Amino acid sequence: MNRINKQILHIALPSIVSNITVPLLGLVDVAIVGHLGSAAYIAAIAVGGMTFNVVYWIFGFLRMGTSGMTSQALGRRDLGETVRMLVRSLGIAFAIAFALVALQTVLLRASLFMMKPTPEVASLVSAYFSILIWGAPAMLGLFSLSGWFIGMQNSRIPMAVAIVQNVVNIAASTLLVFGFGLKVEGVAFGTLTAQYAGFAMAIILCAKHYRRLKNHYTSRGLWCRKAMAHFFSVNRDIFLRTLCMVSVMLFFTSAGSWQGAKVMIIFQ
Repeated sequence: MNRINKQILHIALPSIVSNITVPLLGLVDVAIVGHLGSAAYIAAIAVGGMTFNVVYWIFGFLRMGTSGMTSQALGRRDLGETVRMLVRSLGIAFAIAFALVALQTVLLRASLFMMKPTPEVASLVSAYFSILIWGAPAMLGLFSLSGWFIGMQNSRIPMAVAIVQNVVNIAASTLLVFGFGLKVEGVAFGTLTAQYAGFAMAIILCAKHYRRLKNHYTSRGLWCRKAMAHFFSVNRDIFLRTLCMVSVMLFFTSAGSWQGAKVMIIFQ
């Protein structure tokens, strides 16, 4: 195997493992509430999980766009721009996250309007959503960090973070649900804990492995119009493509929800 193929595998294999673990956060939640004895719990996790999937996937350009532009800067050996790209992406991610938190009531009402769950399920969805929305800064920030790591040709850190997130989620959710009897709220708090644990781990590993890059950083041009226009022009098509994909998934989840909790489980 030649050197280029080895480099590709070195980046691709950890990314494959990371992508495999992504659905586990939602699957673990469903598996836990599945033991609570009511289809309403599973339906609530399905509706709430789909809501967050739609919201977060729409902003997946934070990961994909950041990865591409970081790798271009690294290829030019412009280490200062690689650091500015991380700071720029994180700044945009936090701005979007705080907007989502501020608009959480609107988002919840829109989700319930589209899904049309039963009153029992709607109550559980509201409880789940009101807790997990506070994980938006961690999730979107982790998108930016993961994209930046991959752009720096390091996909092992995102893989490690994804694995730790799932372990923390399983442990925290199981403890809160079966140990403290919190039910849907316990699942939400467990997932929230895992999100911030993953984000904190990514920050720590970034500081540890890329500390030397701070010597190349300068804030000049960080938020200039040209840099921002380039960032959003590159990510515009990714945003639209993702929007089309999640619209289809949202339709099928909504169609199941309209038929009641048991049908919703079949759609999941």
